[in-house]
Amino acid sequence: MRILFVTSNRIGDAVLSTGLLRHLLATHPDARFTIACVPVAEGLFARMPRRDTTIVMTKRRFGRHWLPLWWHAVWRRWDLVVDIRASAISYVVASRRRAVMRKSQGHKTAQLARLLGVAPPPLPIAWTEAADQALAAALLPEGGPIIALGPTANWTGKVWPPERFAALFESLAERLPGARAAVFAGPGEGEARLAAPLLAALPDAIDLTGRLSLPEASSCLARCVLFVGNDSGLMHLAAASGIKTLGLFGPTPAAEYGPSGPDARAAISPTRDMADLTVAEALRVAGELLAPT
Repeated sequence: MRILFVTSNRIGDAVLSTGLLRHLLATHPDARFTIACVPVAEGLFARMPRRDTTIVMTKRRFGRHWLPLWWHAVWRRWDLVVDIRASAISYVVASRRRAVMRKSQGHKTAQLARLLGVAPPPLPIAWTEAADQALAAALLPEGGPIIALGPTANWTGKVWPPERFAALFESLAERLPGARAAVFAGPGEGEARLAAPLLAALPDAIDLTGRLSLPEASSCLARCVLFVGNDSGLMHLAAASGIKTLGLFGPTPAAEYGPSGPDARAAISPTRDMADLTVAEALRVAGELLAPT
């Protein structure tokens, strides 16, 4: 069985779409997969079981980034095409079945699950391998609870003030003796610039900004007791990695884009302004996550 899976052009939505792949892997044990994604999301699928190839679509003018996928797909007959981007490719390749994304209501995972009629929505997953886990063990050795902090986002309106991240960590450290902070951010000058004030406020923090592939970041996150971060691809990766995840929300709707994982919650600004999300509210939700069950 051959499945073509065209995922989102944003890391966060691509992470959320891994729940569908998790379902397909479980329900079609003979299936082989071709993944189409943008460069920033390629690492999400690098360790995926039964992946034949990944078609990386680098943005080009006049939609020419679709040509490599078309050339790969048009000569094959597919058993299933799943298209999160609702592209024309889905309709010009030969396939026994097509599942093309349409905007609907509810959380993004529920919208995705409706493509294949799956209920309840399958949780996203982060695939890693032994080398990723070994690197994580070297970067984050045993010795006390580690709190992961994600101070960046793809636009400044979603960014919580860095001094509040620092204050939240200090309050959490009082509850978790010996706690250490680990600051996560992606590659690039923009991410480094957003992370710099928090690293300056927490000089003893473990600096993991711009150093990790997505599987390596997932393995590092899995060694942490809690992730606290802005609405971002990193937040979704943390939830998919299975750790307790607190997403911080202001202008984007948590009901649609909140973190989706086995133990994930959102702290939400009473307005659309991240400046109105208090440390006290974030600490309250973090306390609920950390409370014994």
